[in-house]
Amino acid sequence: MKPMPPRPRPAGPNGGTQNWRELLFLHWRYPIEEMQALLPDGMEVDPWQGEAWLGAVPFLMRDVAPSWWPGVFAFDFLECNLRTYVRVNGEPGVYFFSLEADSWLAVQAARAGWGLPYHHASMAHAREGQDISFETTRRSDGSELRVRYTVGEAMPPTAVGSAEAFFLERYLLFSDRRGRRLRGEVHHVPYPARAVELHECVMTLERAAGLPALDRPPELAHFSDGVDVEVFDPRPIAPRED
Repeated sequence: MKPMPPRPRPAGPNGGTQNWRELLFLHWRYPIEEMQALLPDGMEVDPWQGEAWLGAVPFLMRDVAPSWWPGVFAFDFLECNLRTYVRVNGEPGVYFFSLEADSWLAVQAARAGWGLPYHHASMAHAREGQDISFETTRRSDGSELRVRYTVGEAMPPTAVGSAEAFFLERYLLFSDRRGRRLRGEVHHVPYPARAVELHECVMTLERAAGLPALDRPPELAHFSDGVDVEVFDPRPIAPRED
């Protein structure tokens, strides 16, 4: 298959920069009707192999700075998001059920600026060689994710039409804030993906999102050392009139 080309950069100045590091992508299948029932009006499940998918992505946020913020004061924190894949007005993107962060400031800023459902959490990350552990426990209700895994070999460059292209290469996110649908965009090179050997995975975040509890390991797992990211401010979008 043909390697996936970099996505064109959006025009104009960005709203900030971030470096995403040590990302673990975990994915579970769900029936489309179960996922669709939890989506806001105007969002449609974007299926892969005829099913909806739930993703959990724990990772490190590094050198986070809005465009107006002096780079010397950029800050770091841990993050984990719970997401699914949707289409809005025909465009593929991500819808977040929840996002955890161990920075209270990041939680407040993302809720106010992006309308995203961030939660303050107690989180920990440790790495020894290729062995990594990550855990997050939401302060409000105890919802959690605990994982231990070993990073494997580098995978070939992401190919057009592959599972890696579908699950990893998502550049749009959709959210609702004060009755308005927002469309946000990020820009980065395609993820350099690696294989993963998963040793432990315990999660209850899906229950807090209203999904049936998971009783199985993820069907898919990928790792990426990370990418440098430009973030573009969310813009209101109008529903498409068919």
